[in-house]
Amino acid sequence: MNKKEDIKKIKNRIKLLAKLINEHNIHYHQNDKPIISDREFDKLIIENSLLEKKYPNLKLKKGPNANVGGKLKNKFKKIKHKSPMLSLANAFDSKDIEDFDERVKKYLNIELEKKLDYICEPKIDGLSLNLTYRDGVLISAATRGDGLIGEDVTQNILNIKNIPKKLKGKFPNYIEIRGEVFLTKKDFQNINSKLDNKNKFANPRNAAAGSLRQLDVNISKSRPLQFLAHGIGYSSYEFSYFDEYYENLEIWGIKKNKINLKASNMNLIFEFYNSISETRSNLDYDIDGLVIKLNNISNQRRLGNVGKNPRWAIALKFSAEKAQTIIEDIDFQVGRTGSITPVARLQSINLGGVIISNATLHNFDEIKKKNIQIGDKVEIQRAGDVIPQVIKVIKKANKVNKLINPPKKCPICGSKTYKEQNEAVLRCINTYGCYAQKISQIIHFVSKKGLNIDGFGEKQVKQFYYLKFIKDVSDIFILKNLKLKIQNLDGWGELSFNNLINSIENSKNIDLDKFIYSLGIRFIGEVNSAILAKEFKNIQNFILASKKTDVLSNIDGLGPKAIKAIKDFFSYNQNIALLEKLSRHLNINENKIENINNFFNGKNLVFTGSLINISRDEAKYLAKKVGAKILSTVSKTTDYVIIGEKAGSKSKKAKELNINTLTEDEFLKKINS
Repeated sequence: MNKKEDIKKIKNRIKLLAKLINEHNIHYHQNDKPIISDREFDKLIIENSLLEKKYPNLKLKKGPNANVGGKLKNKFKKIKHKSPMLSLANAFDSKDIEDFDERVKKYLNIELEKKLDYICEPKIDGLSLNLTYRDGVLISAATRGDGLIGEDVTQNILNIKNIPKKLKGKFPNYIEIRGEVFLTKKDFQNINSKLDNKNKFANPRNAAAGSLRQLDVNISKSRPLQFLAHGIGYSSYEFSYFDEYYENLEIWGIKKNKINLKASNMNLIFEFYNSISETRSNLDYDIDGLVIKLNNISNQRRLGNVGKNPRWAIALKFSAEKAQTIIEDIDFQVGRTGSITPVARLQSINLGGVIISNATLHNFDEIKKKNIQIGDKVEIQRAGDVIPQVIKVIKKANKVNKLINPPKKCPICGSKTYKEQNEAVLRCINTYGCYAQKISQIIHFVSKKGLNIDGFGEKQVKQFYYLKFIKDVSDIFILKNLKLKIQNLDGWGELSFNNLINSIENSKNIDLDKFIYSLGIRFIGEVNSAILAKEFKNIQNFILASKKTDVLSNIDGLGPKAIKAIKDFFSYNQNIALLEKLSRHLNINENKIENINNFFNGKNLVFTGSLINISRDEAKYLAKKVGAKILSTVSKTTDYVIIGEKAGSKSKKAKELNINTLTEDEFLKKINS
């Protein structure tokens, strides 16, 4: 057979594959009656993709990767969730659960002896998904993303059998149904068996995420993904209890986890947790803990959230997985805030389905305390997404190695190191000159919780920094001027460059709290960023108030360390200049007030004494939602003092300064008007 005949044969094979894939898609997705197995269908997809890659000139215009259902996309379209998708705070023992229950009761102003119903179920180790139904019809499916905006994977989930395209029975006009997409252990093994060693997935969760987020829709459709519902977002119908919502899920045709418990006794909940922990290896899917959530949905709404975590739910994680390995070397990493962290380089080991080759040693005091040296056999542990850590030395090295002493100079820039009083962490003093800190600051700025620039991770940041394409975060927004230079780099091309620039452009519209977080100010995480955004409303107000200690110290919820860090950040003129440059590139959305017409919008409030109907925490939360500022002390700038029972000196001072006072009932009447 000559070359011409070979090409003809390949062309015919590509045509046949296109026809077969299209036919089986119809059998599977339109008729719900597949006539071949998922494995056989996957083989057709893989063969077609390989031939198209090897012979791009023979690729059909209307082939599997060219039609609407299987079109290869450069990126996923973004979808804004109507209600934020929050992430759970973690608990690790029975004491944590008792503390959680106590916090809930205190916030709701309920006696600690009173029992509250909780719904408990296994925490599936998968990928969170938000399904939106309008008039019972599925209109979109989106990943969690940053909690506010996710990726549109609607086309990628159409083969998941337990996600109905239309709900049954009676349903709300509009509802967001939250759940987990996952792969069974058996299906995970089948998928990995088809992949070479380089492309194998480390664990079922990675395989599920990789399958769901395929740019080639046909590959997603060929993977046996499953879905179980576990939550609710916005709903046009207000459910009273979570178990009521779960009963409706069954009627609508959506599956929830059959393993669940409704209980009000903390001991029963922990017994249920232990039972699941002991039998989880028998389950057909991976779980990493127990989710505990308040059953009363109206109380859930009252509790609200702290940062990205709901106050009404928590994840009780399983004990950390442990393993033993050898420390081959120890080196130092310099972080965004100058912290110098010793890191153990390990003999690679598989721990919980993840290959571990590095583990943190925390600080030099820990090294001394545990007597850790290179060559030691050590026990390491990894709990959830936490960075692996060295727990203890199992066996000392055969030969005596030198002690790991704290460096007197930064291992990166050579500047002096220092340790603050009452701190265990050693830091580099060269805050704005150490390139390791600069790089870490840029990585933090572009991260998912910051500007969330797709395709711009640690690897790309370091590459562009070393090539002097970027010196600080503002240079990111002029990378479009370096098109030819970037396109000619290894691993880059016109398509990847355009994708990056599009991601950068999309990131320019950012909420104030996320922007404050992205600046990387020490002690200013998501919670403090939200507090500052609510307090100052826009970035200009934040800058103006940053040097006024009295203003910052009077912000409810902001601690002394955070206040000092803000003052330090703005004491450097280059940071002010950087903000001015960024303001020319970004559209920073002002903090939104839920009820701008409320009586307390823009008012300064002080609370004193014990409240009866609601807790003080809830009263502050309600006031902040409508735009009020909560002050810790009474002064001439105070507009109202809300007085509860057994009010102290603040009530007396309000009278002295002739400041308006309100009772708890008067406050509640005005806050709800």
